[in-house]
Amino acid sequence: MTLWERSRRPGSRRRIVGKDDKPVTDPVQILWMPSGISLPSLGSRALAHVHDGDTPYVEMPIRMLSVDTPETTADTAEGAKRVDEEFKQLAAWIRDGIAPISDDLAEFLLPKIETGNAGSLQFGQGTAAATFNTENIKKRLAEGRDPGKERGIFIRTAGDFFDDNNRLLAYIAPNYSKKELDTLPREKRPTFNLDLITEGWAAPFVIYPSIPGELDLPLFLRAADKAVKDEKGIWKDPHTLLAYEYRALEKLHGVTKKKAEGKKLEPGEAFSWRTRYCADMRDRELHGPEDYFRVPPIYRLWLWPQDVNEAFGHLNLTPSQRLTGSGSRTR
Repeated sequence: MTLWERSRRPGSRRRIVGKDDKPVTDPVQILWMPSGISLPSLGSRALAHVHDGDTPYVEMPIRMLSVDTPETTADTAEGAKRVDEEFKQLAAWIRDGIAPISDDLAEFLLPKIETGNAGSLQFGQGTAAATFNTENIKKRLAEGRDPGKERGIFIRTAGDFFDDNNRLLAYIAPNYSKKELDTLPREKRPTFNLDLITEGWAAPFVIYPSIPGELDLPLFLRAADKAVKDEKGIWKDPHTLLAYEYRALEKLHGVTKKKAEGKKLEPGEAFSWRTRYCADMRDRELHGPEDYFRVPPIYRLWLWPQDVNEAFGHLNLTPSQRLTGSGSRTR
């Protein structure tokens, strides 16, 4: 009998046996289903180097938590102009009652997309935000270091570890020594996430359960409130579409275009462009996906539908009357 032959005795389990008819491995009594997330290939450039046999260094994207910078998905100024036209068309469809959007939310968003430059404004702001973040990170990593040397990066996750695009969800900051941490107050060693909020290049985008801690959240909200009042960055233009609004309207344009062309929508497709619920951090009132605008931007706490029930108990939320009662009319 060879090493790889399997016994088939009546009533016995299949097992790998050796020449002496004894199992090569002993049976175990431990059954464990590990939790975790499987990530797809990180790409051909993901492997940075191998330090030793069991320590490869890899590169991967990080989605900065609790902030949302303007999008640059148009890629070029010409691409942004195409979005300008798409949003103008969407505005016309909304006016004609074709788009599946509530009257109240439509009234809130129409002034922002009827300008004719919503896409170009978003692209310009996104480019400026990326430039600021690049320069700010480089500057802060060099602070307090010898010329030509940089600090390491501190990474902290919260709640969920990865998003749907397989990006690590985290707060990132320069890595400070214990002595520095003991002497520098929090506001003097902010995360890069908070820097974006402070300079007005990102809108607050806190999503349950990845909520800043009890010491960080007040700091975060004060910075956001000041940036809005001082009209810094994206807050300078009253017609600014926040990045999550921009992404939702791109989806709404696709849905409405299909509807305008007489194509049949799949079940639930008419409302697939907006899914997150929004709670007001001040009074814990929960609003439906199309009522988020009733909460000032800095106090919006976002929840995915699958997290709403859990969040109700953890955060003691209260549903709005519109969510439980008459609601708003949808076109």
